[in-house]
Amino acid sequence: MTYLSRRNALKLTGTALLGLGTSNFSFGMNDEILIGHGDFKYKVNMGWGMLDAGKNPVNDCHEMVEDSSGRLFMLTNETKNNVLIYSKNGKLLDSWGHTYPGAHGLTIAGEGSDQFLLICDNNRHQVIKTDLKGNEIFKIEYPKETGEYEYPTQFVPTESAVDKETGEIYVVDGYGLNFVIVYDQNGKYLRHWGGRGEGNYQYKCNHGVLIDERKGQERSLIITSRQENCWKRYSMNGKFQERIEMPGSFICRPVMRGENLYGAVFRSTLESNQNSGYVQIVDKNNKVVSTPGGSKPVYENGKLNAQKKEDPANVFMHPHDVYVDADENIYIAQWASEKTYPIKLERV
Repeated sequence: MTYLSRRNALKLTGTALLGLGTSNFSFGMNDEILIGHGDFKYKVNMGWGMLDAGKNPVNDCHEMVEDSSGRLFMLTNETKNNVLIYSKNGKLLDSWGHTYPGAHGLTIAGEGSDQFLLICDNNRHQVIKTDLKGNEIFKIEYPKETGEYEYPTQFVPTESAVDKETGEIYVVDGYGLNFVIVYDQNGKYLRHWGGRGEGNYQYKCNHGVLIDERKGQERSLIITSRQENCWKRYSMNGKFQERIEMPGSFICRPVMRGENLYGAVFRSTLESNQNSGYVQIVDKNNKVVSTPGGSKPVYENGKLNAQKKEDPANVFMHPHDVYVDADENIYIAQWASEKTYPIKLERV
């Protein structure tokens, strides 16, 4: 089925897709596309953030974050404008960045006027700290101090997280040797663990990292192992605690909002299965409660059945990241998706 472009989305009518409704997909008033399950259903806003591609093009839309003033920063590996800054209603406020050909991971940290960004660049094999205007503060080079890396191109960082209590920076090398490397707030190497494999302290594409600070539990780290279809949880001192299994879902980085975790699934069933992505929503008990764009989550004997894409309107191709705002709307940036701008899912 052809991917649902924004232009074609505006032409769809409810009668054109009668009989395709599932618990994941339906049309409502004014031809609205609704996706999701249970208490987590969303109206698809395909036109959100669409810009003039001649002036502000995108290539892969990789990740999104929000600053303290409510602006949304979206990272793309298009060097005409690596960072697009949006308002919540999808208006372009600003853009910058021309030197990040492998722009992939985007993290925001700090408070107020001291907020900063960390950009993981696959092509530069670096993690770059910038202010919110794009001025570079420092760069983290390949971690030769670990003794694991012989040359810079072995280091292909995909994501980072910042501990707001210590300032420590956690970097995951998801497209490289799959180590987790920890730095101090100035980018000085402290420690590392991991590497490629299937053990509790190893990963098969440790694509994302999150510091889980939900109330009522000890702070912990959640790290992706995308080719194992799971996230792995660790104590802050690096002790393995559990796996959060999502069979069938090649999940990217974990994102936290309230008591729930959210993640973009860039492909499902098989990693080679093109245009098969969706979004996962996981509650505080590690249970998938909604899969917008995918099959309904079903548990048997406490285990989640393998999920797959169920998206009759083909809203998604390859979701790569989600951002969830205070109203629980979800913004989805997509990789290798015909150079389209982010999609907004409006909570209903």
